[in-house]
Amino acid sequence: MVYHNLKALIKGIRACKTVADERALIQQESAAIRASFREEDSYARHNNVAKLLYIHMLGSPAHFGQIECLKLVASPRFTDKRLGYLGIMLLLDESQEVLTLVTNSLKNDMNHSNMYAVGLALCTFANIASEEMSRDLVNEIEKLLGSSNTYIRKKAALCALRVIKKVPDLSDHFTSKAKNLLADRNHGVLLTAITLVIDMVQADPGCLEEFRNAVPLLVRHLKSLVTTGYSPEHDVSGITDPFLQIKILRLLRLVGKGHATSSEAMNDILAQVATNTDSTKNVGNAILYETVLTVLEIEAEADSGLRIMAINILGKFLSNRDNNIRYVALNTLNKVVLTNTDAVQRHRNTILDCLRDGDISIRRRALELSYALINEQNIRVMTRELLAFLEVADNEFKLGMTTQISLAAERFAPNKRWHIDTFLRVLKLAGNYVREEILSAFIRLVAHTPELQAYIASKLYTALRADISQEALTLSATWILGEYSEILIEGGLVDEEQAAAVTDVEIIDLILSILDSPYANHLARQFVFASITKISSRPTTSPNQQERIAAVLAGYTTNPELELQQRAVEFASLFSLGELRVGVLERMPPPELKATVTGVVSENKPVGSTRTGISADLLGDDVSAPSEHVVSVPGGQKTNEDLLAEIFGGSSVTSPTAPTSASQPQRTTASDILSLFDSPAPSAPTQAASSLPSSLFDLTSTVAPAPAPAPAPAAAASPPRPAASKLQSYNAYNKNDLVISLTPQRSATQKGVVDILARFQVTGSGTVTGINFQVAVPKTQQLQMQPMSRPDVNPGATETQQMRIIAPAGSNIRLRLRISYSVGGRSVQDQVDFSGFPPGLTG
Repeated sequence: MVYHNLKALIKGIRACKTVADERALIQQESAAIRASFREEDSYARHNNVAKLLYIHMLGSPAHFGQIECLKLVASPRFTDKRLGYLGIMLLLDESQEVLTLVTNSLKNDMNHSNMYAVGLALCTFANIASEEMSRDLVNEIEKLLGSSNTYIRKKAALCALRVIKKVPDLSDHFTSKAKNLLADRNHGVLLTAITLVIDMVQADPGCLEEFRNAVPLLVRHLKSLVTTGYSPEHDVSGITDPFLQIKILRLLRLVGKGHATSSEAMNDILAQVATNTDSTKNVGNAILYETVLTVLEIEAEADSGLRIMAINILGKFLSNRDNNIRYVALNTLNKVVLTNTDAVQRHRNTILDCLRDGDISIRRRALELSYALINEQNIRVMTRELLAFLEVADNEFKLGMTTQISLAAERFAPNKRWHIDTFLRVLKLAGNYVREEILSAFIRLVAHTPELQAYIASKLYTALRADISQEALTLSATWILGEYSEILIEGGLVDEEQAAAVTDVEIIDLILSILDSPYANHLARQFVFASITKISSRPTTSPNQQERIAAVLAGYTTNPELELQQRAVEFASLFSLGELRVGVLERMPPPELKATVTGVVSENKPVGSTRTGISADLLGDDVSAPSEHVVSVPGGQKTNEDLLAEIFGGSSVTSPTAPTSASQPQRTTASDILSLFDSPAPSAPTQAASSLPSSLFDLTSTVAPAPAPAPAPAAAASPPRPAASKLQSYNAYNKNDLVISLTPQRSATQKGVVDILARFQVTGSGTVTGINFQVAVPKTQQLQMQPMSRPDVNPGATETQQMRIIAPAGSNIRLRLRISYSVGGRSVQDQVDFSGFPPGLTG
């Protein structure tokens, strides 16, 4: 049965009872349509194409109707043209060869006397134009941008947008016309014109100067929208044309970035929009959010009232019941907290309330923001809140939280007693989620705090009796009880109201109970062996308990687990040394304090102190473990293996989370601690090997463009610098109009510490953008870097970046520099070696 029109076909398809019946009907109708196309009946062609488009929408083949659509487009009747262009848009795309036949029809109809025919051609072009078609019709599009008809101008602007996306080189054809369109009074034309300009600016930043002159005009448009009363034609929830307002704000953000004059011109209107927009409706929140982004992006002082107002708006968003709005606010605050810390601090309570939100995404963003808000003034309050959240937090948060809390306590602790109490609380709440280097730092802290060793031993003894399931608590308690058991036996439990006596039997019973605990792993058992061996050499341990310990060790000398057997044999052999055993097992001296080495937690946020003085630090790890070396940089996510692989072109660097076998195993905290007992380190499952490139350089540091972090505490501040004019500068890089000079200064108080100021300058007339500066130093040296002041360097301006190198006294400083940047629209990546500093700089 042949259906004469589309309505009849739809009715026939809907009458089918099965999918098979529907397919059969469509195949039959498609065959009839193909046969009808050969008859060249113009009236039937219109009906057939309409039916064919419906068949195409149902998912059946309809490509055989492409040429018939072209024939309809060539018809003088508007209804035929409309259906033909609809068919072209549905059945053709820019990869079809038939598209070349459409170009001439589009060109003819763009010059048609009927504006609706012109609109059809423009609409079709905007949907299917290829690169070749864009080049062929760019002149017609440019001419129509100057049309007196608003309907045509609006569609032509969208076609120009398609041209720029396909062929960015043609954007200069539309620059002058786009500037004229920005003065249009029609909201539709203005909206498409601003969209076009935004795309032009993003495709070619060089044309920014052309449109910065339009800032006063854009400000007038925005002011008119804000102050205009009710306008039924453009009203959305009581706000006049919010779509146009958002587009104008977005364009102002682009032209105001890095340009103080333009930013100054838009300050007043941004404040007016922020204060006059209704925030009770979602439409108003969208405008306020765009306003906040614009204020934070343009050139405004960090402590200016405009920026504070923007952050207050985000703080108000945090009280919104809509989770999407709260998430957006937290995300934005995370980006600005380093440059506007004081303003964000005012909303600290609201941010902490978000930690109790039911949405895990809100909790995650609030947690990241909470870390950045910790300082010397609020460390007690913030830590108390974070510990309360740690108690109920999901397991995926705990590793990052224990690291962040420990590092914050190390950096901002008001006193050592509070620092130790905080860490003990962390061990009790999330002992299974404490990083090895954090545990190692805690043990070093205990060794360097003799006045609190009795208190710590008492606390850990009590905590271990109450809960033996937390791994880090078990390890630290085992080690400290073994090291300081005589203090606990002589002084009793000092954390009780009245000191309670503790015997050697009770301590040994507690430690030996770990061996049979279901929570004990091979590492905990090795700690137990080391601990009881230490206790056996103390004068407060009775001979009976010494014999008991010897018997326990002897029982494990035939254990099938090789590591335990090795430890038992080694420690049991000490009992035959007599007087020498006491000297071998005496209390170890406090470990050497090491520079803080920060890690990156699962939330991808930087952790750790920014202190640079070694003597000011109690938290660190072995610098021979490259996989843990990440310089504390806001937003930095790369590990040293990634950077080494990039700088040296190596591909064999392994991830620390994917253990593999390699020639040089990585040291762990366990091996650091057990090596103090003169015994080989255990092979822990957490060991990871790094197959690093064979090179002089080992420790790398990279800084992504980011605002400078908050200054370190005064105790770790660098010594005063002499005037810059008295210091010698050395050119390290001079290519593509970019000059990088390095100015070294030797520390007046510490040997081997050299501060280096890198200066970035442009000698040409163009701007160098997106600078990423990476540095590597030899294995014997350590490097710390601060973020660059700005990643973009304008002609005549100077941007800076601070570095500090810690090297053996008398050694020469050698640097490997890797620089990537964009200049003149092309990307440049370069690498140079620099050793031009004078000898003796580290002496």
